[in-house]
Amino acid sequence: MKTKTLRKNKVNIVTLGCSKNTFDSEVLMTQLVANKFEVEHEAKQDDSEIVVINTCGFIDNAKQESIDTILRYVDAKNEGSVDKIYVTGCLSQRYKDELETEIPQVDGYFGTRDLPRLLKTLKADYKKELVGERLLTTPSHYAYFKIAEGCDRPCSFCAIPLMRGKHVSTPIEDLVASAKSLAAKGVKELILIAQDLTYYGLDIYKKRNLAELLENLAQVEGIEWIRLHYAFPAGFPMDVFDVMNKYDNICFYLDMPLQHGSTAMLKAMRRGITREKTTALINDIRVKVPGIAIRTSLIVGYPGETEADFDEMMEWVEEMRFERLGVFQYSHEEDTHAYNFEDDVPAELKNERAETIMELQSGISYDLNQEKIGRTLKVLFDRIEGDYFIGRSEYDSPEVDNEVLVKKDDETYISIGDFAMVEIIDADHYDLYGALVK
Repeated sequence: MKTKTLRKNKVNIVTLGCSKNTFDSEVLMTQLVANKFEVEHEAKQDDSEIVVINTCGFIDNAKQESIDTILRYVDAKNEGSVDKIYVTGCLSQRYKDELETEIPQVDGYFGTRDLPRLLKTLKADYKKELVGERLLTTPSHYAYFKIAEGCDRPCSFCAIPLMRGKHVSTPIEDLVASAKSLAAKGVKELILIAQDLTYYGLDIYKKRNLAELLENLAQVEGIEWIRLHYAFPAGFPMDVFDVMNKYDNICFYLDMPLQHGSTAMLKAMRRGITREKTTALINDIRVKVPGIAIRTSLIVGYPGETEADFDEMMEWVEEMRFERLGVFQYSHEEDTHAYNFEDDVPAELKNERAETIMELQSGISYDLNQEKIGRTLKVLFDRIEGDYFIGRSEYDSPEVDNEVLVKKDDETYISIGDFAMVEIIDADHYDLYGALVK
């Protein structure tokens, strides 16, 4: 029995997982609003008739969070504070049959490419004229900008191709039109995302075409920063860095997950590259773009990872001195190539290795941040928190990287979403402290 009156045709979109899911939720929201639905993203109270949960199925922790969220809304449905629940995204794509059996209270499960079918179920029309349009869930001055879907890489540990399918690039003209639309709405920063940026264009242009795409996006009026996320090292198109040097609005920033520093592990992971070739690539990039910030992510505890493999990775991290680094603990995923092997590194050891690498990286980050004291950086301000205006330099992406903090006082005022020049006066392991240059 319903305990409250629900707002008919109101939809609450709940997003879990990565920035690619954020993008997909924004597209869904745009379509629903065009169909006269009232839409809220991650509503604070349960007064929506319909809840759509966009799930993540990447690793164990993410899957558990998705399941817990579904069950939380099933409870809300049983209490009468939600009428319909629909589940979409990666977890639903991969485990639809099991979910339908285990959680039958959900009214429908949809995959990562089922948007038209989901809309039809909600009695909404899929409006093709809105392709490229989005209602942003991020602050209005930056947007995640998906240039391709899916992945053709054979990495042994990764289930993304099972959930997202084969690589499909979006044509340059469509992306430019979308960028112009976002710029007209006040977006100043585009964060380019895909499962693999460096594969962009191979399917439709028969060549790696990221450089040409950047050329076109860099000329969109109003876009002041373009940032590159999720590049693959093997076969990297080096002409990207020529374009990066050519345009002031392409950030000296590259997110390139490298996964390991041991050739034996890279071979086992089917990464198509060695430690030596990876090192040479990083060195070449730093020569072509002096001062570039390289963010990477690593995996610890892959099947068969020995102490020697881990020590080699530690040595390599110390040698490379990455500006930004994150660590994942290996997750044993069904239907991946690595699932054929024994998950033989104990959970406690995975955790210990992850903490050891992050402790090393913390020291590297501290040293690199100290070198920024005295420099003046262009900063984009994202929010106010406590006594500080908080922003980022071109070397930092939102939510995952360093931040620049400027203390509030009677003489300091910064509009959120604006750029300002900031002199760095202090630094710790992961934050910079600055003063406005007046």
